[in-house]
Amino acid sequence: MSLVISDDLVRVSGLSEQELFLEIVLMLFRQDKISLGKASELVGMHRMQFQKLLADRGICIHYDVAEFQEDLNTLQETDWQ
Repeated sequence: MSLVISDDLVRVSGLSEQELFLEIVLMLFRQDKISLGKASELVGMHRMQFQKLLADRGICIHYDVAEFQEDLNTLQETDWQ
């Protein structure tokens, strides 16, 4: 499914299309509608870059047990010491 945002909305927002998309993703993350991993994936940022963006904006990171387990699995797969 695609979402079409009118040119008028982009224009009146004063944001570029990419900036507006980022704001939408941030809103969905804040509302706990998407995970940290999905949000960072959608905006094309490494998870750590996205976490810094959240911190810079004063947005709390929702970090649950499932995400912790995902991080542990990633560390084990990459043979992190």
